[in-house]
Amino acid sequence: MDFTFSEEQQAAAEAARGVFAGVAPDAVPSPALTQGRPVADGFDRALWDRLASADLLSLLLDEEYGGAGLDAVALCLVLREAGKVLARVPLLESTAAAAAVQAYGGPELRDELLASAGRGRTVLTAASHGRTGHDAAELAVTARRAGDGGTDGRDGDAWILDGVQTAVPWAYDADYVLVPARTGDDHEGHDVRDVLAVVAREQEGVVLAEQISTTGERLGELRLESARVPARYVLTAEGAGEWLRQLLATGTCALALGLGDRVLRMTGDYASKREQFGHPIATFQAVAVQAADRYIDLRAMEVTLWQAAWRIASGAPGALPASGDVAVAKIWASEGVRRIVQTAQHLHGGFGADVDYPLHRYHAWAKHLELSLGPAAAHEEALGDLLAAHPLVG
Repeated sequence: MDFTFSEEQQAAAEAARGVFAGVAPDAVPSPALTQGRPVADGFDRALWDRLASADLLSLLLDEEYGGAGLDAVALCLVLREAGKVLARVPLLESTAAAAAVQAYGGPELRDELLASAGRGRTVLTAASHGRTGHDAAELAVTARRAGDGGTDGRDGDAWILDGVQTAVPWAYDADYVLVPARTGDDHEGHDVRDVLAVVAREQEGVVLAEQISTTGERLGELRLESARVPARYVLTAEGAGEWLRQLLATGTCALALGLGDRVLRMTGDYASKREQFGHPIATFQAVAVQAADRYIDLRAMEVTLWQAAWRIASGAPGALPASGDVAVAKIWASEGVRRIVQTAQHLHGGFGADVDYPLHRYHAWAKHLELSLGPAAAHEEALGDLLAAHPLVG
């Protein structure tokens, strides 16, 4: 088998390195100095425009929408570069949401959103953390047909959404939010299914409450109070929510990989220059062993990421569903990125906590990514359930 990246995927990564080359990870105030308020009012619009100009916002879109028609592997290559510089843009969320609309939305919705999203003019995000961050996102919002299934003028059958989603990234900057929801009530004998609703941020029934992440970025608690959504804005195809969830999780693992890679390089550079007892601390066995352990973490994060991204991109069958590979990638990314930044802080000593040095910011972003992915123990339990349901034979 050939595990090398295609020319198109490598070109996307090269373009990303060019765009991110001049990005400073400490270009906004430190979250340590802005407690209780965001580090900035919105995301980096100048960087967003450069990404659009380099066609990196339309990677997963088909040519008819101005895209390159690439896959999740190419997206993760770009996200890895974004993670290295802590890029303050909704690259993952907007790209994944647009890809979900392309895969599961109707022609009218695709024509309305996709070309504009690929050019960066329309910003999308996704609500994927549920009410508390621990429960499935689709359980936090209920969706029901308006009235008795009658028409709603030019919108056709409308849907009514009620519920709360927490920690929605870039919620105050996005034009639309993809919201997982569940229909019906099995206690009443109704058909129960999961849907994805494309909800306009500025519409009646949508209320945002400010939340601040560990990175200092502004998140939004999204409250839906009988929000009315036209039928064409609701993706009812089976598997849409699960596909989006897997792509978002794998993309988050790619961001963690890029962050971990940069932090390990920062640590190596520091340890090779910092001297104690007349020698660089990198020559001390205790330091070298800790760095080697973190290198192993990084390589495990990498191989499990590409396995998950490949399963999503190819749709290839395996001994377990693709969700199993995603769970393994999340286990390594969640624990690995935490161990990498903790070791980096330890080996840097007090210098690593200096707000004039970017390592503390990487630590804050790593914690945010870890929380976004969820605890490794939960993914191990989910993996165990998959193994029980799909016993490996042979």
